[in-house]
Amino acid sequence: MKGRFPLRIRGRIGAYTFLAPAFVVIILFFLIPLVMIFILSFTNLDMANLGILEWWRPINWSLGNYVRIFADQFFPKILFNTIMYVGLTLILFNVGMALIIALITTHIKRRVGFAFRALWLLPRITPVVLYVMMWEAMAGPAPMGLINSYILGPLGIGRGGYLVNTHPWVFVILVNGFVGASFGMILFSSAIEAIPKDYTMASEVDGATTWQTIRHVILPMIKWPLLFVTTYQTLSLLTSFQQILLLTNGGPGLYQTEVWALTAYHRAFTGYFGNSLWGYGAAWSVILVIIGIIMAVIYLRVFKFGELVEEPKIEL
Repeated sequence: MKGRFPLRIRGRIGAYTFLAPAFVVIILFFLIPLVMIFILSFTNLDMANLGILEWWRPINWSLGNYVRIFADQFFPKILFNTIMYVGLTLILFNVGMALIIALITTHIKRRVGFAFRALWLLPRITPVVLYVMMWEAMAGPAPMGLINSYILGPLGIGRGGYLVNTHPWVFVILVNGFVGASFGMILFSSAIEAIPKDYTMASEVDGATTWQTIRHVILPMIKWPLLFVTTYQTLSLLTSFQQILLLTNGGPGLYQTEVWALTAYHRAFTGYFGNSLWGYGAAWSVILVIIGIIMAVIYLRVFKFGELVEEPKIEL
């Protein structure tokens, strides 16, 4: 025991040494900003009452920002927009389409599947401003807009004007979905290719259909990637607003495509609602963090995280 104890201590010290850079990054760029935002959410700090030397004196500490959020007449609409945006984009693209693409491209010729996945990655590596401008050009009025000129026109639906103004949610979900699907596509493809071929071959020998193989063999074997992609993409969608900001800026109209993260940005950093209300915007952000934590816990329960981390039982 005396000989093993120092060795175990040295092993722990080595492990903590390797983890130290990650701990530092998390503390500096996540924990400390989160605490600062939490404290800021209980203040009335904004551009008007910010002093230079004695900035703490004009601040009123209260729960007023949180009361103001739930008393906002547009709160239900913003909440509904956020739920719809996150739910549809996640189900249709970030998880749904990503899984479909992964299943298809891993069951065709390897080079063809690799080339298709590489092409699908282009929206993710394209600068977000250029990517949104491309969608705006495609949704523009005829004859410049490709969708109106070459898709809707030949179908006889009409050659309308700027489609982002008439169908904003369609384009918001498409713009975000095509980017989000690439992330899950890569992880799902890697996980599917890592499944031993003996399992799928055995299911085929037993007479299982393609759907039965996917349901009873492939999906249970990729629970970890499914949990990670679903959780990560949910949190990403809850906090992302760049594409919406550039495409519609929460419009057209009043709060038509305004989501929670975009509202927090508007309140805190822009003159969209008048003065830049840092404390009020921070309160919106804190509630968003709480929602994200709740969703992560729900996913851990749904995917039975406890069973996934259990050590395999060895029968003697």
